[in-house]
Parts: sequence; C-alpha cells; structure tokens
Amino acid sequence: MKKEIIKTILLSAGFSTLSYAQETPVNKPVENSGATSKSSYYIEPGTYGTQRETDPPKYVRNLSEIGLRSLQKNDWLNVGLDYRSRFEIRHQDIRRSEITTDYPLLLRTRAYLGVKNILDPFRFVVEFEDAHSVNSKFEADDRDFNRAELIQAYGELYFKNALGKDKLGNYRPVSIRFGRQAFEFLDRRLIALNQWRNTTNNFLGFRTAIGQDKNDWQIDLLAVRPINRLIYEFDETDHNRDFYTAIGHWRKWSNFITIEPYYLGLTQRADASNNNRNRQIHSPGIRVYGWLNKQHINYDITYTHQFGEDNGLKQDAYAFTSEAGYTFKNSWKPRISLFYGYVSGDKISTDKVNNRFERFFGFARPWSSDDYIIPENIVTPKVKLEFEPIKGVKIDGGYSYYWLASSTDRFNNLLAGENNRDASGKSGRFVGHGLDSRVRFFPVKFIEANLGYTHFTSGEFVINRQEAALGKTTEGIGSSDFFYIELSFNAFDAVKKYAKK
Repeated sequence: MKKEIIKTILLSAGFSTLSYAQETPVNKPVENSGATSKSSYYIEPGTYGTQRETDPPKYVRNLSEIGLRSLQKNDWLNVGLDYRSRFEIRHQDIRRSEITTDYPLLLRTRAYLGVKNILDPFRFVVEFEDAHSVNSKFEADDRDFNRAELIQAYGELYFKNALGKDKLGNYRPVSIRFGRQAFEFLDRRLIALNQWRNTTNNFLGFRTAIGQDKNDWQIDLLAVRPINRLIYEFDETDHNRDFYTAIGHWRKWSNFITIEPYYLGLTQRADASNNNRNRQIHSPGIRVYGWLNKQHINYDITYTHQFGEDNGLKQDAYAFTSEAGYTFKNSWKPRISLFYGYVSGDKISTDKVNNRFERFFGFARPWSSDDYIIPENIVTPKVKLEFEPIKGVKIDGGYSYYWLASSTDRFNNLLAGENNRDASGKSGRFVGHGLDSRVRFFPVKFIEANLGYTHFTSGEFVINRQEAALGKTTEGIGSSDFFYIELSFNAFDAVKKYAKK
C-alpha cells in the first residue's frame, strides 16, 4: 500500500495544463460568439458538439455567489453538487449481441470542492462521482458503473502573473497540476471527459498550462497515465500506458481564425491486461476554426496523422473532420451546418501495416447520438439544424450517413465486439443512416431537462454481419430506435433560488 502511495506521488509529477490560470473559470465562452470581446482573444468555435466542459465544471459554483449573505466573503471556495438521471429506451440496439428492447435508468452523482486564491500559489481540487444504472437486461459495465470514485484529486501551483500580460491586459499565468485529473482539449474528439456517458475519463499525472484561454497564445502540456475504471473497487492507474501531449493555441487573429497545432503520443508496454501488445503511436495534427461574413459563417477543420509501431506492425492512419455552418439573423438563432468526417480503417488484415486510427480518449457522441459510431474506420456526412424558438429552449436535429472507410476492417461497436469484421470485404461498406433530434431546457432554474430521439436504419454491412452471427432475417434487424429523458439537478442553484426568497 505504501509503495502504491509513493508511486502515485512520484507519478503525480506528471502534470497537465489547461486554463485554471485565471480568476474566472477557464472555458466560459459566449455560445456561438463570432467576435472577440474587448477583454479576451478567445472565440467559441460554435460548431456542433465541440464546446469543451468548463474548468471548473459547469455545475460548480463559487460559495460567495450562492445567495447566502453569511458566505458572501468566501470567494476562495468552489463547490458543486450535481445529480443526473437518464431513462433510456433502446430498441434493437445494434451494439448488443441480442436483438431486444432495453429500459435502463442511468444514475450519476457528482460532488466538487476546490480551493483557490487564499493559499496561492497552491490550489487544490477534489471531485467525487458515483455512477450506476438499474433496470437493464445486460450485465454491468464501466460505461455505466463506477461506484463511489474520486475522479479528480490534484494539487496545483498557480502563478497568476508569471509571464506578464497580453495586449488586452490579461495576465499570462503558468499553472502546474499534479494528481488525478479529468479534462477536455481541442474539439473533444480525441481528449474528452465524455460527459454524455455515465462514467468519466480521467488520468493520473502532470498537466502544465502556459497562458489561459483569454490570451493571444497558450500552450498545454500533458504527461499522464489513464485510469482504469473498476465497477465496484477503487480505480487503478494503468502503469502500462503513458499518454503525453503538447497543444498550442494561436488566437492573435481569432476574429477570423484560431490555429491549434498539436502532438499526441501513446506508449503501451506489453502486459497480460492488454494482450501483450507493445505500441508506440505518434499523432501530430492541426485544427483551425473561425468565423466569416460578419460572424454568420463559421468553420472548423481538423487533420490528424498517425505513425509509429503497433505490436510489430507499422502504424499508418489518419483522420479528417470538417464542418461549415451558417447562422441566420433571426430571433430564433437558426443555424444550419454540414459536416464531413473520414477516419481510416485497416486495409489488409494480413500485411505489415495497421491503418486503423487510434482514437485515444475522445468523445463519441458528436459522431452519433445513439453511441453506435466511434472515430475509427468510418466515413460520414451530416447535416444539422439548431435553433432556439424560446429563450432557454434549444432544439437541434440532423441526418447522418455512415460507411466503413475500409470494408475489410471492423465496425467496432457492432455485436458487442464479436463478428464485427469481414476480412474478405464481401459484407459491404454501408453501415446505415439515421435521424436524430434533441430538446434542452430548464423547467426550473436548478433542473436541466434533455429529451432526445434517434432512429437508425441499418445498411448492408450491419445486416450481413447480424445475419451471419445471429441467423436473423433482415425483417427482424433492419432498424433500431433510441429515446431518452434526462434530468440534471444542481443543488447549489436550488440553494441560490430559495435563499433569495
């Protein structure tokens, strides 16, 4: 036990960086904002599903702002208590090896405590999560279950004016965090908390930030190890995998373009837990986004290339995403957008090259609302419509088509990972197409509601693989439906509401 604690402290030296480096929480941009404010270079991309979680998380409140007069001077303490429940109906879920209808109820509680300012330059954060589900036909897994777990427990050294100020007068701080952490970067497709899922991605190590979101330039550095989620036991660090990154942000010209070059690296040492697989994956990439035509048109383009070695195979893979949207000048704020994504898959299973893209620790929901699609061996065009007919009521929907990038590689989320590849390519490439829709609103100030529906029509590849594995006819497995009702309760917003009375 002592050895594990000492190991944790030493590895903690593996820091990370994001922008706690400011007096107000880091990523708190104006939604769909297309113009730089006089006090910040940061502009929110405005593209679908790419807005990062705030730091601290959006459910967290400063104790001085919850409405109790006796606490108004306690501006050094951040607190949060959040409860979320989501009832789902999943009819003929293609991720399962059994064609049936499931009615799970997913439950999640999170609590947060963070101390800043009063002990500067030292700060610390502790965040707790309890996640589980009931009423499902299927066995517990680490997507839905992670009982009584610390998802964050880190210390931070925060130097507010370490590098002076930028031309807008914002401090350019330096922060160094060490310990267990959860975070999001870039467009969330490669590094994310995965807020939609019931459980959270997190890491142990170092994170260093030079600058903050408000600055004209910023650098984020990570040297961490992923945390393996254990359903009923305390989570463990994966000591066989190292994840390290360098992410730059150039916002000098953010009125029309923000540039984010990055490098992601993954080292995996062979062990029984990973099927004795040695890996060394290098992933340089670049993201550019911005607004045009007086902030009516926005765009977001990302390219990632991968090279290295995957258990004796040469790694050669890539991913490309692009989105362009137009926001109409109307009180409903309607926005229509077109998205195209291509993520490579393995071409020949018997050669010495692996073309399957390593998706790291990303957020799959922007690829499909029903969790069917992940950024691996996929080609997808999408059209999305977003609008706000009443202030506070946000509606969006869209239509998507999916093909395999390589007909000889797998479709990862099909049939519980079994019978999901046809190395001959004879099962076809077309995965399917689907409609998705969603409504978000606050029935009361401290409860957020999220209602959604997705209908997916299976393509030839899915049907052929299901028939081969299950012996079903196409009449029984041609489509699937997903409906959900989600409610999130913020305890300190409730305190604020009733404290005013």
